[in-house]
Amino acid sequence: MFYYLFDYINEVFDPPGFDLFRFLTFRSALAAITALLLSFYFGPKIIARLKKNQVDQPIREEGPQTHKKKAGTPTMGGLIILTSVIFPVLLWSDIKSIYIILVLFGTIVLGGVGFLDDYLKVVKKLPQGLIARYKLLGQIFVGLVVGAAIYFLPEFAPYNSQTTLPFFKNLNWDFSYLYIPAIIFIITATSNAVNLTDGLDGLAIGTMIIVMLTLAIMCYVSGNIIYADYLNIIYLPGSGELTVFIAALIGAGLGFLWFNFYPAQVFMGDTGSLALGGAFGILTILIKKELLIPILGGIYFLETLSVIIQRLYFKYTKVKYGEGRRVFKMAPIHHHFEQLNWAEPKIVIRFYIITIILAIISIASFKIR
Repeated sequence: MFYYLFDYINEVFDPPGFDLFRFLTFRSALAAITALLLSFYFGPKIIARLKKNQVDQPIREEGPQTHKKKAGTPTMGGLIILTSVIFPVLLWSDIKSIYIILVLFGTIVLGGVGFLDDYLKVVKKLPQGLIARYKLLGQIFVGLVVGAAIYFLPEFAPYNSQTTLPFFKNLNWDFSYLYIPAIIFIITATSNAVNLTDGLDGLAIGTMIIVMLTLAIMCYVSGNIIYADYLNIIYLPGSGELTVFIAALIGAGLGFLWFNFYPAQVFMGDTGSLALGGAFGILTILIKKELLIPILGGIYFLETLSVIIQRLYFKYTKVKYGEGRRVFKMAPIHHHFEQLNWAEPKIVIRFYIITIILAIISIASFKIR
């Protein structure tokens, strides 16, 4: 909104200094600051309201025993993130951009799916929350809309079904007719992966901030013809606008981390984790970097893989030996380290360090080809 207002003022009256609002970097900085301030403002109010309504995170009996002390901590804190992201994006971005429309759409819808799941769990006291197939239906719907938009809209031609192959120069992979199913799978996978990672105070949001900082760089260079040509990557006109969205998410994430780091005052719940995971997947899709997800989102990939390995091995050994056995002491893998008596902040900080290393590798893939 302000983007169009200041652009109009600049064109009609040409006051000094108003040219700044045309620059992505300036608007991104404003979006980040606005989101941070909103999260600091709304955070305590939302937390107080959640406490008043006893919207507490259920503590699983089969989970780590150390988590029982977290009983009574409010959840659905993802509302802080969503509120603090949406308004700055509407204020400072070009909301007519198809890139902004798609990522905002996916984030809001998946946040709504997560909200419904949290509401059924903590308010209606349904242990399983939203039935898995309905949650999956929401993820498929988002993937279908995003995939179809990129595949059919002229704004994304001529690279609609293509993606960059990391570490390979002048080589792209074309999903062809499998593009839309692939997008549905990616968005479903990333949203669920971040949901699995959200098990320790500050873990999901902290790693997401690092990932988003990396994606901000990628979006900016992908939408800049000079940098895209220099790095020999696909030039995507208009994709730089995503930097404003990412900046808002980083600002909101930092504000939420203030309340979520150990010992957490609030948990994000599925409201936040599904929205963040979906945003991560959609952003990589929009800038044609889907195949970097296992590297850039390596922590989320590892968390998901640990759950899959644990379940498959348990079922296999139960059939073969008559009793289920485990590879990890507990899955997802962050709980495995808890069972090894690692302090929660120690696990979180080390996962941050791993994410930073993976982010550096991801950026390096632009030149190491």
